Amino acid sequence: MRAIVVGAGIGGLAATLSLRRAGHEVTLAEQTSQFTEIGAGIQLAPNATRVLRRLDLLDTVAAQAVHPSHLTFRTWSDGAEICRYLLGREAEEEFGAPYLLLHRADLHQALAAAVPPRSVRLNTAVVGIDQDDESACVTTASGERLRADLVVAADGIRSAARQWLFGADEAVFSKTAAYRALLPAGEVADLGLPELGVWLGPGRHFVHYWVRRGELLNVVAVFTAEAAQESWTARAEPGEQLREFDGWDSRVLRVLERAGQVFRYGIYTRAPLARWNVGRVTLLGDSAHAMVPFQAQGAAQAILDAAVLGDALTGATPAEVPDALDRYVRRRLSAATSMQARAARAGDEFHLPDGPEAQARNARMAGYATANGFLPQATAWRADVLDEQTPS
Repeated sequence: MRAIVVGAGIGGLAATLSLRRAGHEVTLAEQTSQFTEIGAGIQLAPNATRVLRRLDLLDTVAAQAVHPSHLTFRTWSDGAEICRYLLGREAEEEFGAPYLLLHRADLHQALAAAVPPRSVRLNTAVVGIDQDDESACVTTASGERLRADLVVAADGIRSAARQWLFGADEAVFSKTAAYRALLPAGEVADLGLPELGVWLGPGRHFVHYWVRRGELLNVVAVFTAEAAQESWTARAEPGEQLREFDGWDSRVLRVLERAGQVFRYGIYTRAPLARWNVGRVTLLGDSAHAMVPFQAQGAAQAILDAAVLGDALTGATPAEVPDALDRYVRRRLSAATSMQARAARAGDEFHLPDGPEAQARNARMAGYATANGFLPQATAWRADVLDEQTPS
């Protein structure tokens, strides 16, 4: 069977590999002239790393990663520890795969290297998708028409395919924006920062973790905003991040002060859909369920989509594609939509003003950590990695 995957981000690459693993011929259409990925950090929970193991990529990716022993939450003003959750050997034993901290480009490169060059069409911008009962077809900017048995649209948060399938539907600004930066380890070695930390404050939170075997510190400083450009390459004004986080613990301010190149981006989402597929065409990843990053599950959910898509299409004939895509969506839509909502709620919780509500939040978090050891969202990791969605 023949498939076309539109978009060579993390979701599109994982979908290509999963479909090839299922025995199908895949063409990956990417509009850029080369594989590229923005330099930023990414967290992969066990639900995603188990899929990487299925794709024979876990060892490659893990060799470039940091394996955190725990996640620490702290208060914004004095850095007092609220609680800590287990992520290291205990999490791997409990959930069957490790929790990894990565440079996003390292993950992207590992996925891209596993795709045979003959399967890739670079400089191929897709400007239309149509279908009939027998096949689906994409039209490129050059006027070429590529035909296959199914089309997977992994074309990101600004997905054109989503509009072609379901009508006009704009990305939604989350009323939050973030500064991001990568700092060489030597720049912050004196601060004693843990492998993964989250600081909670009124209208803001601050995340830091090590990537690339501990050589770089990835920093994400989130704040409420009335408007912000959705751009991974927009630069912050000099000192802007310090003004936004004025009054925070000195360690946070030192990190922000020492950050050389700081980027500022608006965080956007997509409204949940009642379905992702029509006939022989389906959405995957951010095109279907872009979410705020406050549960560190955006990329993981796209990787899970890819795994379940491959499972649904294993053994399927061309005539069975619409039913197979229905199975894929039934198995993934509810879980991904639930994670979208969970991530949004986490943002609200993280940004509570000082006072009784924040104190109650901190007490709940500490109590849960003491009683359970693992993060609350680990219940979703267990469902994702242990049910039929991602069988070994």
